[in-house]
Amino acid sequence: MPDLTLTTFDWVPEMPRGYVRDLRVRWALEEAGLPYRIASVPFGDRTAAHFAHQPFGQVPWLTDGDVSIFESGAILLHLGQRSAALMPSDQRGRGAAMEWVFAALNSVEMASLPWSILKFTGNAGDTPAWKFLDDFLKLRLKHMEPVLADREWLAGSFSVADILMSDVLRVVDHFDGLANSPACRAYVARATARPAFAKAHADQLAHFAAADRVRRVGGA
Repeated sequence: MPDLTLTTFDWVPEMPRGYVRDLRVRWALEEAGLPYRIASVPFGDRTAAHFAHQPFGQVPWLTDGDVSIFESGAILLHLGQRSAALMPSDQRGRGAAMEWVFAALNSVEMASLPWSILKFTGNAGDTPAWKFLDDFLKLRLKHMEPVLADREWLAGSFSVADILMSDVLRVVDHFDGLANSPACRAYVARATARPAFAKAHADQLAHFAAADRVRRVGGA
């Protein structure tokens, strides 16, 4: 049995499928060719054991032997230590990858997440709050455009930084939020064209589709 176990929900509603954050970890594991298994926890009943691994009752978390790690950014940095496919080998490249991991989570996703939540829930509209969030995201994208227009990948070679940044931007692109950011949109297209992303995405969708079948049988 592999030492690496990725835990996600056993089922989620249709809307977030393809965007649940275990996908980021699946993608990294596929890029690195590291063997792993999938475990799941109930979506609707967060147990004490769940909170022991993930204090906020979210997913994913990764167990590596007797080590348990939560938060997708922390998990990807951990995996980056295990595989040269996920982190540059030189000090300058590793530093660049780490700074862009934090930029993806703290600078870009800070703006994209509330924007995306309102889009997902159908609450984006002509309100001062929406305008503020939309302007905030557009400002972040304005700063990302010249960066991504100037390079293929953020740290020279493909790394965990690109998994995180492209996944953050992918949600925005889903709602056509990159229409005026061609370099960002092209970057997302490059990243999601990678075979490891395609497999990770398909595997996540299949995981939840299998849960649908179980629920239908159980409810019959």
